[in-house]
Amino acid sequence: MNYAVSACLMGVNCKYNGGNNANAKIIAFLKDRPHLTVCPEIAGGLPVPRACCEIVNGRILNTDKEDVTDAFIRGAEKEVQRLLDEKVDLVILQPRSPSCGKGRIYDGTFQGKLKDGDGVFVQLCKKQGIEVWNCDEFLEKRIGFLK
Repeated sequence: MNYAVSACLMGVNCKYNGGNNANAKIIAFLKDRPHLTVCPEIAGGLPVPRACCEIVNGRILNTDKEDVTDAFIRGAEKEVQRLLDEKVDLVILQPRSPSCGKGRIYDGTFQGKLKDGDGVFVQLCKKQGIEVWNCDEFLEKRIGFLK
């Protein structure tokens, strides 16, 4: 099986605040397995660090009220094409993100509240039939099965 994983989960400093979400269990799981790291926001040309972004009424806005939807879509399209080119079967992503969030994302109020929904990258992955998991559900429901 070929995997892809959010770069921030692998310790790459690509989050909006310049940090990462390194996850030792995900890193250990992927250590000897073929995988790609992905960051749709970087692929779309957004800088590190950058203003925090959330999906607001179908558009992606940052805390400076700039509309960065085009960069998010461009990055998601580039990364999905990479996944298809590399024949990735399963993607493990960072929860809550406007790109990589699956099932629950920030609600657009910039207050740390969540709502049901998927990030832009997740939506495109699903359209292409790529299996998508957020890292929390992957660790809870799949990692024991796959070891």
